[in-house]
Amino acid sequence: MSNEKIVLEEANQDCCGSCAPTTEKSKFKLYFPALFSFIMLSIGLIIDNFLETSFFNGWFRIGWYFLAYLPVGYPVLMMGVKNILKGSFFTEFFLMSIAAIGAFAIGEYPEGVAVMLFYAVGELFQESAVKSAKSNIKALLDVRPNIASVWRENHYIQVHPENVKIGEKIQVKSGERIPLDAKLISEKAELNTSALTGESKPISVKKGDLVLSGSINLNAVIEVETTKLFNESAVARIIELVQNASSRKAKTELFIRKFAKVYTPFVVISATLLTFVPYLIVENYIFSDWLYRALIFLVVSCPCALVISVPLGYFGGLGAASKNGILFKGASYLDEITKINTLVMDKTGTLTKGVFKVQEIETKEIEKEEFLNYLIALEKKSTHPIARAIVEGTTSSQNFSVEEVKEISGKGLEGKVNNKKVLVGNAGLLEQYKVKFPAVINSIVDTTVLVAIDGIYAGYVTVADELKEDAKKSILELKNFGINKILMLSGDKDSITQKVAVDLGIAEAKGDLLPEDKLNEVEELKNQLGRKVAFIGDGINDAPVLAVSDVGIAMGGLGSDVAIETADVVIQTDQLSKILMGIKIGKSTRNVVWQNIGLAFAVKAVVLILGTVGLATMWGAVFADVGVALLAILNAVRLQKMKWD
Repeated sequence: MSNEKIVLEEANQDCCGSCAPTTEKSKFKLYFPALFSFIMLSIGLIIDNFLETSFFNGWFRIGWYFLAYLPVGYPVLMMGVKNILKGSFFTEFFLMSIAAIGAFAIGEYPEGVAVMLFYAVGELFQESAVKSAKSNIKALLDVRPNIASVWRENHYIQVHPENVKIGEKIQVKSGERIPLDAKLISEKAELNTSALTGESKPISVKKGDLVLSGSINLNAVIEVETTKLFNESAVARIIELVQNASSRKAKTELFIRKFAKVYTPFVVISATLLTFVPYLIVENYIFSDWLYRALIFLVVSCPCALVISVPLGYFGGLGAASKNGILFKGASYLDEITKINTLVMDKTGTLTKGVFKVQEIETKEIEKEEFLNYLIALEKKSTHPIARAIVEGTTSSQNFSVEEVKEISGKGLEGKVNNKKVLVGNAGLLEQYKVKFPAVINSIVDTTVLVAIDGIYAGYVTVADELKEDAKKSILELKNFGINKILMLSGDKDSITQKVAVDLGIAEAKGDLLPEDKLNEVEELKNQLGRKVAFIGDGINDAPVLAVSDVGIAMGGLGSDVAIETADVVIQTDQLSKILMGIKIGKSTRNVVWQNIGLAFAVKAVVLILGTVGLATMWGAVFADVGVALLAILNAVRLQKMKWD
């Protein structure tokens, strides 16, 4: 079964369960039953109310309305029977079937047809709404390239991207999609990443930059070197995250499902009592009148509007978010992000670009060339942004052998380079190994990477990072929106951390933190009464904090796979402004869901009371059920049309 079909079936099951996927049906077959019933019902009503005829009565009239009933009523009857055979007796199909059959039994044929006709129309609207809410997922499925032009045996051959290995060279022509995550080896490229990130403007990349699978090459032919396998690529990851999101239900959605299972049997019992109990307590009891009231009660009480609109509202929110490059891993996180009042941020790669440049190189009692040989040999074994910056920003004259490399969490690297024990990292690393270094280094503001060889301090390199363009504006907007506490926690030097905090207007910031220190800080915040904490990070060392926070938000463009897997929300564009957008989408989704719940209960309650005392007709009941369901669906679809910028 295709991924697209799975997604649609999940969506359909989450609604009422009756709107089967229609990807293989023609529009004529889809709409013909409802159209036929509508025409037959309309003609019948015109003859009944405006024309005086002798033929339209008795069995002919019954047959006419029965024929109008069959196209829309028969499928519902069969679904009701199938559910009963499976042990699920009290379903909306059972309620609607009993209501329509009862209407025919007491001679209210037009109303019996109307119940099923408008129910069928509601199902068509529902299916259309599901497709609209899921259209962004189908768009993602469409952007997965099926062909990759790979350089093998001195020429390019076309293979499926699943058969491409890491490190192979791929050619991408103008207008084609990049088949796998890769590194650009051409001088430059213009890419359209809108399907992945929601960013409409093309982006410019230069040689050595990472490019995402699914991006469209806009200009000349380019060559890239693959960095990930097909099933680990950006497109595959996004599709998996969004598809899995539908299986993680919000508390409201789970409550409505449980409520419907208890509510439906209660409705059936209440309708039965409404039919027969008045016989014992009222004068001039007329069975058909009280049965009619009970049928109205059944139609009004059908929980379709709730069971359809609540999950559809969350689908709409998930769709709107992923369309804008924000991936929620479940509907529950759409709810949780609306409760956030405390935002904790990592610095490097979150508030800053994570693109470091070497500023200064200082050595002590060792030639600069030899110093760099040791430094670069060990830094090549690290994937940290600072290590990459040093490797790309400096050159070594020899390739020294490296053995026994060990990462010291939050501090740096230890290893044997040319049979010498080398330490590369921050001041804390050298202090841990009791290596003495000049105290003046602690006063350097830029990030400093110290080197020790065989227990003797050898020198340092400074690197600097840049703030993201939208960082300052985003922090201000978050404060104005009501996030009353914003903190920055960083493993970088405290002097750099405080400087960045001042530049961004963040009142509280702490540097020189190990991963466990960040974890302790967030846990301490969570223990404060009324605190709902979101943590934003991108590195491997952020994974524990992302996991323990109320909402973990990962920067997905430059972030590590571990951080992305651990987080609850992934910002695919790495833009801080998307955090506020995600909160707004969450709040709008929650508003739509509760609007639908309130609308359904309010209208149903009014019509139920009127129907019980004999002041409502079956037509009013149809509106209270199907009409409210349609309004709820349209309200949920509205999320797809909203502007969030």
